[in-house]
Amino acid sequence: MVNELAEADANRRLSSVIARYSKIDLLCLDEFGYLNLDRKGAKLLFQIFTEREERKATAVATNSPFTEWDKTFGDARLCAAIADRITFRCTLIQTGTESYRYQATQESLFPAQS
Repeated sequence: MVNELAEADANRRLSSVIARYSKIDLLCLDEFGYLNLDRKGAKLLFQIFTEREERKATAVATNSPFTEWDKTFGDARLCAAIADRITFRCTLIQTGTESYRYQATQESLFPAQS
């Protein structure tokens, strides 16, 4: 999504792409925080969150705690602003640190003895 926003910005179509993302009822972002964003990318993503704030639902899935998000966004103030936008009136669901994929692999490799 950030790549699409950067390309749209370069082609002077950013406002239409942001408008499109602001109309989606539920925007789901998975694997959030795995890729570090440059400052421009982080600012573009911030625009999406700001546009959607209190209007549409956004779901974010991540294994990264909030304390590590400043690495993703490269700027502590911008990180705080993004966290503020997506956590305001949110439901935070913590599922733990165990990977369900790893657990399924373990169970298939080492089935429980009956």
